[in-house]
Amino acid sequence: MTHIAVLGSTNMDLVAYVGKAPQRGETVTGREFRTVPGGKGANQAVAAARSGADVSMIGAVGNDTYGTQLRSTLEHSGVDTDHLRTVEGPSGTAHIVVDDEGGNAIVVIPAANGTVIALAPGDEGLIATADALLLQLEIPLTAVIEGAQAAHRHGVRTILTPAPAQPMPPELLAVTDLLVPNQHEATALTGLTDPHQAAIALLDQVPEVVVTLGPAGSLYATRGAEPVTLTVPAPPVTAVDSTGAGDTFVGALAVALAEGRPMPDALAWASAAGALSVQRPGASASMPYRSEIEARYTS
Repeated sequence: MTHIAVLGSTNMDLVAYVGKAPQRGETVTGREFRTVPGGKGANQAVAAARSGADVSMIGAVGNDTYGTQLRSTLEHSGVDTDHLRTVEGPSGTAHIVVDDEGGNAIVVIPAANGTVIALAPGDEGLIATADALLLQLEIPLTAVIEGAQAAHRHGVRTILTPAPAQPMPPELLAVTDLLVPNQHEATALTGLTDPHQAAIALLDQVPEVVVTLGPAGSLYATRGAEPVTLTVPAPPVTAVDSTGAGDTFVGALAVALAEGRPMPDALAWASAAGALSVQRPGASASMPYRSEIEARYTS
């Protein structure tokens, strides 16, 4: 079975559903509130597990009620949590507003995630057994870099989601095999608003790039004598909640690539997973299982 390791954040998502998101200084009345396990790292772990991989989570939760719930959710989804630390203090939280068009605005408070400043004993050995390591930027960069370097030493493919967008040090980019920003993050990293141009520009720093384009699908670029680009459309759906859709895409993409699917097929398969997730509320709760992805991909 494909083995995916994830080094990243685990948060409890506190989600308010509103007709229209408030502007600065404005108060609006919401219609519903939900508490949903999330965090970009945990989301990608759940997505990969539901996509059919054997998944291990590296990170930290607090010794609070949220921490217990977060660990339980991961384990219920089939994610191994032996390398998920429990630390003193609160678990990470994400405060999310979702509007009637399925759009969202998010404030993340790292808490326990901020204690993951380096790999713990045994983490590198776990990474060495994986087919791919998934990384994001919701834990300290020192740990992200150390994890990516460990994967690189052992020939493990590194897939980095540069979110939240921030300047990335050269030592991290040097050991990133596949960079997966969304369109906004690609712009933030390059200053270019055209996703095709941004993807080409990012090839100066990493060998492969996938820019996710929301309902428009995804754009792939790879280095070569002439850069090769490919656009794969997303299935047309009506979005209910886009929270976690990008993480669903990345988790499914990692599994597809590790299983040896060609990039065009892997992107289409991941797009099917993302399209299913936006039709349901929540982040990890909305993520489809492999049988659902296969049915959507082949339909």
